Amino acid sequence: MSRPDELKEHAIQFYSTAPYPCSYLTNQHARSLVAAPSQRISGPLYEQLMQQGFRRSGGFTYRPMCERCQACLPIRIDTARFQANRTQRRILKRLQHLRTQQLPLCWHDEHFELYYRYQETRHEPLPLLEAEQQYRQFLLTSHVDSCLVEFRNPAGQLEMVAVMDLVASGASAVYTFYNPHSKASLGTYAILWQIEFCRALQQPWLYLGYWIEESRKMQYKTQFQPYQLYDQGQWHSPAP
Repeated sequence: MSRPDELKEHAIQFYSTAPYPCSYLTNQHARSLVAAPSQRISGPLYEQLMQQGFRRSGGFTYRPMCERCQACLPIRIDTARFQANRTQRRILKRLQHLRTQQLPLCWHDEHFELYYRYQETRHEPLPLLEAEQQYRQFLLTSHVDSCLVEFRNPAGQLEMVAVMDLVASGASAVYTFYNPHSKASLGTYAILWQIEFCRALQQPWLYLGYWIEESRKMQYKTQFQPYQLYDQGQWHSPAP
């Protein structure tokens, strides 16, 4: 597997960001290692970076590079060996009525309205114009093969939208937003659907970004088993 210093032949460089407040651990600061220029990172090169723990946010491909903390571990699901537990099987059965459609990254008023409602409920609300700019930069900007997947109920109402990056060996779950008032475990269903999407294409991995043991927000990721964590330059399966 290539290391970042072995990717120079692709005219890719790496730089570290200035420290910024950590989104997951209180009173902590984070830094990221960013691959540039972003326009050159696509296809097989992006897949190589994903296999080394990198992830995409808008036009940026990055991985954590904190000086005193290595809590963020990339996590990926072994889709071929995945077995849904009892709760996950119930969710699959309960939401199997949802209809899905894959779309290119593009603006849809209905999608943004759902995104804005989701953000208002889950996070500190932003002014409308600022939220629109964030949505375009974060979710509709990509230099790789990305798509939107919308989930609608039988009445045609939009319940959820997932953003995925697609590579030869699988997919990366970039972001999912959904009806914030639903009690139907839509977020879990989105991951289960993406696992099945990869399995149907015989792709071995679904990447779920980063996992932090101390973060309660991220504990759901290890409920999808078996999974692998990227640590000390290699992927490994945690001991049972």
